[in-house]
Amino acid sequence: MSGSKRKPYGKMIFMGIISIALYAALLLKQDMINDYFGKGGLYAILPIATAFLFSFIHGSFTGDFWTVMGIEAAKKKKEVK
Repeated sequence: MSGSKRKPYGKMIFMGIISIALYAALLLKQDMINDYFGKGGLYAILPIATAFLFSFIHGSFTGDFWTVMGIEAAKKKKEVK
């Protein structure tokens, strides 16, 4: 291998499609979602689980997007004493 990483085009597109589908479902079914989220009891976990799901899917897409664009986080330099 020449040291270059493959860019995650497929994963980025897949996670982007899932992210769009989640946001579309959230907007198109908001009345039903509000009914379930407002029931209380064990249903109180639904908003938390939904937030984690959206965060994971959208975060994965965003990370892959920036990788495909060629933008990476700066690596910390080791401190020399």
